[in-house]
Amino acid sequence: MALARHRSRSRGIDYWPGFVDALSTLLLVIVFLLSVFMLAQFFLSREVTSKDTALTKLNQQVEQLTQLLALERNAKTNVQANLDVLQTTLDSKEKERQRLQGLIDQNASGQSAANSQVAAASTALDAEKQISAQALAQVDILNQQIAALRRQLAALEDALSASETRDKQSQAQIADLGSRLNVALAQKVQELSRYRSDFFGRLREILGNRPGILVVGDRFVFQSEVLFEVGQASINPNGKQELDQVAAAITDLQREIPPEIPWVLRVDGHTDKRPIQSVQFPSNWELSSARAIAVVQYLISKGIPPDRLVAAGFGQYQPLEQGDDDETLRRNRRIELKLTER
Repeated sequence: MALARHRSRSRGIDYWPGFVDALSTLLLVIVFLLSVFMLAQFFLSREVTSKDTALTKLNQQVEQLTQLLALERNAKTNVQANLDVLQTTLDSKEKERQRLQGLIDQNASGQSAANSQVAAASTALDAEKQISAQALAQVDILNQQIAALRRQLAALEDALSASETRDKQSQAQIADLGSRLNVALAQKVQELSRYRSDFFGRLREILGNRPGILVVGDRFVFQSEVLFEVGQASINPNGKQELDQVAAAITDLQREIPPEIPWVLRVDGHTDKRPIQSVQFPSNWELSSARAIAVVQYLISKGIPPDRLVAAGFGQYQPLEQGDDDETLRRNRRIELKLTER
């Protein structure tokens, strides 16, 4: 009755609707920002992937063109060598023709034979000139091809530079969106911390300063004797009454926590260090786990969603205090409730 009168007086002015509206607006903004970030990250990732593919193709083309240029240069070198050989041959033929012409002038009697040799030399000289002209034409074509390859290489280098610039800009945008996401996640962690404080505050109001129930850091602790009989994992009637109030507080809290915050209530079972060995519980691991599961199952029966509950057994390996006296052992036998992230 005193608690009801206290609540009626405290509800004289209800600030919660405005506070909930403000929280809803803030959460909508956060959801919008996260949606924008996910879309931006998707398109940026696809853009970076396409740019990487184009860059790979450009690099392959550059490599192919470089190889082709090397081949063309080798061909040009070979043609130039052939041209030099032909030029040398041409010079020797010209000297031979001049020598034959001198013989003609010196020896009129051998004019017919000399004329034949001169004609043959002239024919050979014309053939060599034709070959030389063809070689010069090939060299000119190779020069034109080399110039075209150089222009292509310059264009590819410009395209590669532009692609690298766009890639750097995309990376900067991704880094900026990542830092925004970190800020949003930090805000959600702060919100969960605030709801955790509200939850423990309500439990303190509901359960008060009852013996065997206390707060240790960010955990609400029930001594095992409050919920269970010695060596058992079935919740006793008094323990069910205590857990009924915990379930009511959780039900109120989950209406206020936005659904996108991944919170869970973790139920941890702990025993003291004295060994236990029975058919039902071969060790303290089984006993602590069974007690945690029993609390979770009872809270589920009171309407708490199973996906918001976690059961864990720690056996005797996470004591609150070190010692062998009865009081220390009693404090180490406990069930802890902790509101945390999934």
